[in-house]
Amino acid sequence: MDLTFNFFQHWYPIAPIEDLDPECPTSVMLLGRRFVVWKPRSSDQYCVFVDQCPHRLAPLSEGRVDEKTGQLMCSYHGWQFDTQGSCTQIPQAEDPEIVTKNRAHYCVTALPTQTAKGLLWVWPDADSAAIAHTHSLPLSPWVDASRGFVWSSMVRELEYDWQTLIENVADPAHVPFAHHGVQGNRDRAQPLPIKIVKSTQECIEAKTEGAFKTQITFTPPCHLEYVIQFGSDRQVGLVTYCIPVAPGKSRIVAQFPRNFAKRLHNLIPRWWEHLSVRNLVLDGDMVLLHYQERDLQQQSQTQSWKTAYKLPTSADRLVIEFRHWVDQYCHGKLPWGSLDPSIQLPTRDRRQILDRYHQHTMICSSCRQALKNVQRLQIGLLAYFFVALAVAAVMPDSFRVRIGLPLVLTALLGLGIYAGLKYWLEPKFYFVDYVHAKR
Repeated sequence: MDLTFNFFQHWYPIAPIEDLDPECPTSVMLLGRRFVVWKPRSSDQYCVFVDQCPHRLAPLSEGRVDEKTGQLMCSYHGWQFDTQGSCTQIPQAEDPEIVTKNRAHYCVTALPTQTAKGLLWVWPDADSAAIAHTHSLPLSPWVDASRGFVWSSMVRELEYDWQTLIENVADPAHVPFAHHGVQGNRDRAQPLPIKIVKSTQECIEAKTEGAFKTQITFTPPCHLEYVIQFGSDRQVGLVTYCIPVAPGKSRIVAQFPRNFAKRLHNLIPRWWEHLSVRNLVLDGDMVLLHYQERDLQQQSQTQSWKTAYKLPTSADRLVIEFRHWVDQYCHGKLPWGSLDPSIQLPTRDRRQILDRYHQHTMICSSCRQALKNVQRLQIGLLAYFFVALAVAAVMPDSFRVRIGLPLVLTALLGLGIYAGLKYWLEPKFYFVDYVHAKR
């Protein structure tokens, strides 16, 4: 049975441009397929190919950008490809005409790409590349500096699938509880009536009424956005792009625009915002949703979500509307191809579920660089500690109080800073066990 909604003929944001490494190919997965993102040395634009060399099917994401040609080189046998995916070099070819006469046969599948609002976008269906640019990008009007907004971005791999991610973001009622002390307060939780304003294949719109007016918009397949109004002129938004990666896997690319507190935006480092707020918010959901998804999958063998879930309040209306959308336009499933979503998803332990390093730090340029700086600073502080003690120990008695004592004191202060970096800050880049009962 063909799906009514074609997931492949839409634009998806792969990652914030600032998080991509221009020197090294990057592997990404979308809709169960592997792609490689790379930047030619002769261009400012990134390219996205199917992550497969036509020679022996080796992953091109393990390749490199050649220093001489600026093209993508496969690390298995050195075949090279230009920005269109055409093969330009086969080092093993005795006759150069092997390449020129068979260029179309030896090419890599290249996909349409665009850059907008600081994100790299890809159209994952090469067969419909001709119509890709007739489809507009699902951009937020609030991610716009000309309208007085500032924003930051965030990307993280998640241990649950696309349906669970959309369902969670579309559920503001969980915030006071799942994110208590981070973005909510369970003692102040109250009924949160949601009204569905519009529901079609192309869009679901909802709104909440209360202390702050909130508009929620879902533009399939990935764009889910909140606009929250404070007074007459202040606005804050949550712009999320929920990327279907594979069964049991998804990726969130988020932007956080606002038109106030602009100086604060420039003062807070991006990596600190990720460490102290953004990752904590995602941690608060991760274990809950990982197990919820697996329990729902098990129960779906004998019943539907309509009976497995108990959804009695109007706070659940957007979740219900989204589930109906999936049933009506997607027949309750995504086009995973050879990946079988009916296979029981593995249950992982907490350290795997909350693995910040592989889910975020590795793919975030700000956090990756901050971690390197923290580790370098630790080495410097330890070196200073031992050198300062050694110098103070061999110093003549007449200098020990005037020079030696300050050296020892600063060495001890440095040791204390080292301990804080090593045992408090550095672990936050790797793993933080989010225990709701202790919050």
